[in-house]
Formats: sequence, C-alpha cells, structure tokens
Amino acid sequence: MSNNDAMVEKVLKDAKVIAVVGLSSDPDKPSFEVAHYLQSKGYKIVPVRPDGDTILGEKVYHSLSQIPFPVDIVDIFRKVEFIPAIVDEAIGIHAKAVWMQLGLEHRAAAEKAKQAGLNVVMDRCMLIEYRRLIK
Repeated sequence: MSNNDAMVEKVLKDAKVIAVVGLSSDPDKPSFEVAHYLQSKGYKIVPVRPDGDTILGEKVYHSLSQIPFPVDIVDIFRKVEFIPAIVDEAIGIHAKAVWMQLGLEHRAAAEKAKQAGLNVVMDRCMLIEYRRLIK
C-alpha cells in the first residue's frame, strides 16, 4: 500500500470537497483543527456525524450517502473498526479518495477502495501533509 508523496499531493491539489467523517464540534479535537485549517485553505468541508446541525458553518450530514453533491475526499476520524463501512459508503458515493488520518490503517478496506478506483492514504494527517506538500 503506497502513500507516495506524488499521489498524496495530487489528491490534495485536485480536491475541492472533503467529507470529514467523525468531525467534532469541539475546537480542541484534532478533527476540528484539521477541518478548520483545510476550510481556511479553500476546501469545502462537509461534516459527517450522527448528531448536530452545523459545524464550522456547514450543514452536518448523518451519513456519506445523504450528501447531495460530489465529494472528492472522505477524511476518516473514526475508530478502525468503523473504516470498512465508511469505505463502502465512500465507494457508493463515488468519492475520489479515502484518507485515513494519522494512526488509522485498515489494509483490507484500503485494498477494496483501490480496487474500486479510489486513491487511498493511510496513517497520515491531512493538515501536516498539506503544509508539507502544498505549503
């Protein structure tokens, strides 16, 4: 499974809409910090979680399949056991990439996503990679 810099950079540069699964409304949580930073860089952030109305000024969707417009990256901030179901949903909505945040890896789900034509990034922080590769 490769997380090569060229692919990661292309995923970040080509994306406009990022669905953040598990986005917290707590400003002290990493998911909020990452999403807020990416929003400040011009990405449309789509919060996906089971509760809430808005986060970062954006409507909260309770599942990826409820989002009524195309999503480029599905950024995952959930425990590893939830990743396969999230990847299945990402495939179902024709996302272009699945991004498993720092500390998250699921090889079988990653392989399934790749077989479906999605780019896969595992165990990397989108904020860190943006700062490192895009600047």
